[in-house]
Amino acid sequence: MSAITNAFGDPTRRAIYLFAHESGEDGVTAAQVAEKFGLHPNVARHHLDKLAAGSYLEVAMGKPGSGAGRPSKRYRALGERVSLDTAVRTDDLMLTLLGRALALLPRDEAEAMAEEVGQEYGRALAAGMTGRSAEPDQAGVHRSFRSALHAVADALTAHGFAAHTDSRNDQLRIINNHCPFGEVAMEHPVICAVDRGMVKGMLAALYGETEPAITTSLPHGDDMCVTSF
Repeated sequence: MSAITNAFGDPTRRAIYLFAHESGEDGVTAAQVAEKFGLHPNVARHHLDKLAAGSYLEVAMGKPGSGAGRPSKRYRALGERVSLDTAVRTDDLMLTLLGRALALLPRDEAEAMAEEVGQEYGRALAAGMTGRSAEPDQAGVHRSFRSALHAVADALTAHGFAAHTDSRNDQLRIINNHCPFGEVAMEHPVICAVDRGMVKGMLAALYGETEPAITTSLPHGDDMCVTSF
């Protein structure tokens, strides 16, 4: 179940898998997936590599054309199509109730509570990833901050965020192209503090204390959620 959730917990990745399966033996390239789903090529490649890592797709080099450069990777589906009828889905009722509960509090209190809950959950996730206690004195499992960020992005993706890392203007960032909180976050943007708390909690256990800042977010009308460091 953990492997299936990691591969198909994100709706975009499920759609990409179906798209690759429908393409038959020709397979698909990251560029084709990016164009089909309106993604950055790096995000498309991230989803395809995740599916390949789970042995749901195989990777082959395309035939070189007349142009310069190396042939592109092609991703082809393996075996029969995986049934996605039991894929993990967001519990809309619980999210709606969470949003309404937070709305009853002053905004500052609601954000602090949401972030605290996110941090606790992030530490629990990190403990599951490392197999050890996620107390602050256990920090340093990932000696590199960049490698810790990659681990956090993978964990977020497994929980419904289409997350990847990048670097811009001397800042490392986690980019989320999909929000599993959906319409509830649009109505109650304070829920974004849960996301920030999850990142802080995981990084505290995997690397050390950090102060991430959400600089853009889908609930505020941006094209993606960006957490910067």
